[in-house]
Amino acid sequence: MPVTGNYIVVVKGEFGIELLDAFQGLDVTVDEGRTTLRASHVDQAALHGILERAQGLGLVLLDVHCEDEPA
Repeated sequence: MPVTGNYIVVVKGEFGIELLDAFQGLDVTVDEGRTTLRASHVDQAALHGILERAQGLGLVLLDVHCEDEPA
C-alpha cells in the first residue's frame, strides 16, 4: 500500500494563469515573490511527478516538506 501524506512545495516567483493550469488539483497560494503548492493525500510517486513538472517548467525550488507524518 503506497504511503500518502500532505506535502508543501514552495517555489520562487509568483505564478500567473499559465502556471496555475500546470498544477491543477493542488491548492496554490501566491505571496511575496513565492508560490506555495499544497498536495493533500498524495503518494511519493505523485510528489515526484509534481517536482518533475516544476523542474520541467524551470521553477526554482525553495522548500519541499511533509506537513504531517505520512500515513
